[in-house]
Amino acid sequence: MTSGVTNDSNLYCSFCGKGRKEVNKIIAGVGMSSNICSECVDLCYKVLKEDRSKEKKIAQKTIEEDFLNLPTPHDIKHLLDEIIIGQEKAKKVLSVSVYNHYKRISNIYIKGNPTKIKKSNVLLIGPTGSGKTLLASTLAEILDVPFVVADSTSLTEAGYVGEDVELILSKLLNNADGSIWEAERGIVYIDEIDKIATKFGRMGATRDVSGEGVQQALLKIVEGSIVNVPKNRNKGHNRETVPIDTKNILFICGGAFVGLEKIIEKRLSKKQSIGFNSKKSSKKDKLDPELIISKANSTDLMEFGLIPELIGRVPVISTLQSLNEDMLIRILTEPRDCLVDQYKKIFKIDNVTLSITRKALREIAKKAIKLKSGARGLRAIMESVLLEAMYDIPTYTNVIEVIIDEEALQEDKHPIYIYKKQDNEE
Repeated sequence: MTSGVTNDSNLYCSFCGKGRKEVNKIIAGVGMSSNICSECVDLCYKVLKEDRSKEKKIAQKTIEEDFLNLPTPHDIKHLLDEIIIGQEKAKKVLSVSVYNHYKRISNIYIKGNPTKIKKSNVLLIGPTGSGKTLLASTLAEILDVPFVVADSTSLTEAGYVGEDVELILSKLLNNADGSIWEAERGIVYIDEIDKIATKFGRMGATRDVSGEGVQQALLKIVEGSIVNVPKNRNKGHNRETVPIDTKNILFICGGAFVGLEKIIEKRLSKKQSIGFNSKKSSKKDKLDPELIISKANSTDLMEFGLIPELIGRVPVISTLQSLNEDMLIRILTEPRDCLVDQYKKIFKIDNVTLSITRKALREIAKKAIKLKSGARGLRAIMESVLLEAMYDIPTYTNVIEVIIDEEALQEDKHPIYIYKKQDNEE
């Protein structure tokens, strides 16, 4: 027998014990093993509604308390300074944006001011290895919120081979240990957003699977809406989904935007050429490419290939400068858990002191600039330079110091080993 409403006079409610004649209706369970009356259903509904209301108030109180404990923009930037060298403007922009974002989601009541603060996602423009991803991940660490990095080049429109945009939120949910509430206040960093710019224009006849279509799909999650997110990353019709509201998730997009400076320069040159006193710009008048990039606006991004709808939902734009030799040397030696300190510890475990000369550090920085890899390439260079020493030291137990000078950076050159004195040596 299937469950349903019944008029059987012999049935009793399994919860309150009332019979069919005492209540309006009784809903019978499967096999009539358990039944519930209409009065108990109403009572359960009221209890659940009250519980949801209490949960909502507790959640709101928690969000307000979290905001009151949130570091100020000055404090956030100071914490970023411990990890990230340079990029002062970008750190200030992100510090203010993050602070205002969590001020918005705290929804603190101001008497006589019902104004709602709109969401302001962030776009970071800068060359490879300039610190875009590190800025976003460090922010998430400071704020102690779930964080995920998504590579936009792997995203495709629904129905095509590749990752659906909803899987970005699936990763965030996973990093939040399955807590929807935690995921809904996290940070998502979408890398290489410039790679999904339209290649043929918005009216192009070619099907742009990884261009405008992906941008349109991203709008759904970036703007703030309820998205059904798969609990696992397996594709299929039967995968379990949970609803996630993205209105309180901060999205930070990043990209190198190679060629954007030409679009900006063209716009600026047109502006300068208007008027009676206009003159053609000479080579000497041309601005530094990084200074040009800092003047990027929404019009330039549209011409580059981002759709207006997406640009409108990422209103805060900040540019990062490429790293010079001095900045790379500082990255190697100054931040918390810097690369030099990491390798010094690796050698110290074998009771060996690692010394790297200033000239050697400069050579490492020059190599990174030559490779155009920025800070991201420093570890690979260090691994290459220290390979022979890391191979030898566990075996050569009489070595007490390894010195890396500028000559060790040259091909087939060996680091300098300092051996401990034997007992018979003076």
